[in-house]
Amino acid sequence: MNSLIKKSTKVVAALAALTLIAGCSSSSDSASSSVKACLALDTGGVDDKSFNASAWAGAQAAEAAGAEVKYLAATSDADYAPNIKKLVDEGCSIVIGVGFLINSAIVEAAKANPDTKFAIVDQDGKDHGPAGDQYPGTVIENLKGIEFATNQAAFQAGYLAAGYSKTGKVATYGGLNIPPVSIFMDGFARGVAHYNTVKGKKVSVLGWDTAKKDGTFVGGFSDQAKALQISKNFEQQGADVIFPVAGGLGAATANQSMTGKKSVTIWVDSDGYEQAPQFASVLLTSVMKGVGTSVTAAIQEVIDGTFSSTNYLGTLENSGTFLAPYHDLESTVDAGLAAEVEQLREDIISGTVAVS
Repeated sequence: MNSLIKKSTKVVAALAALTLIAGCSSSSDSASSSVKACLALDTGGVDDKSFNASAWAGAQAAEAAGAEVKYLAATSDADYAPNIKKLVDEGCSIVIGVGFLINSAIVEAAKANPDTKFAIVDQDGKDHGPAGDQYPGTVIENLKGIEFATNQAAFQAGYLAAGYSKTGKVATYGGLNIPPVSIFMDGFARGVAHYNTVKGKKVSVLGWDTAKKDGTFVGGFSDQAKALQISKNFEQQGADVIFPVAGGLGAATANQSMTGKKSVTIWVDSDGYEQAPQFASVLLTSVMKGVGTSVTAAIQEVIDGTFSSTNYLGTLENSGTFLAPYHDLESTVDAGLAAEVEQLREDIISGTVAVS
């Protein structure tokens, strides 16, 4: 097992263990804590086996440091602002919005409640004006942006997929065409292109056009039937490695990989092997986003009294993004390819290889 896998396994195991106990919306063990950390989740539920689950696991990790933690889940975007208001009214020390789409509600809440700390996952935490078009934006002193250079790990995944493919076709699709989704898809496609350049191959990518910055999308993160149909279509076109960037909808793709026996799946955000072990036999790897780690870090700043508006950026270098182990499919990954993928990590960190 290579060093990347050994390193990743420790991180993954810790988050997975935390997620196993994420079965309630608040903690009763830390009621006397002076820091109450609250999550305003995106749609998909706390048990989405991906984005929200990772954030909640990260909040729970902060319990050991004395924080009381709680979440409110959204059923639609109409719930964002009301949920945030409820958490502020309950006296939460920090309110963390989990998801790109919650940004405007978090920004407005942060401006209206300067005595409460806020953070937003997958956004820069700046006020970009009413139309969202004012850049670089105004810093809000009580709001921290949490972002991830997931195109770095996705680039590795694209290279891996290209080298693993037997058909010369791989695919990706997303939930919505928003930056936190498309950054994965673009990195993946560019990783395939890098493989082609290095190896003189012509592996094609279905589902994403790097020039047009557009591709195949479900239109949300809850339509399992549409995600399944997209996956079937990709298989019919010859794709034998599929990378869904749609949270829990990855289950539809992995299920198709199992039943169709024509493809393997790359999971997103969390380690699918741990989060959805029923698909272990078809999960090549997972492109990890350190959501849990970043949430824990933001809460810890409040506990330590060091909270600031300085943004958090997760990278390969700080393990804010990385590839999960190959787990059950490790023996099917050529040793030379695995070594190249690991070296690619070092080359991306050093700047020898540019991911965009």
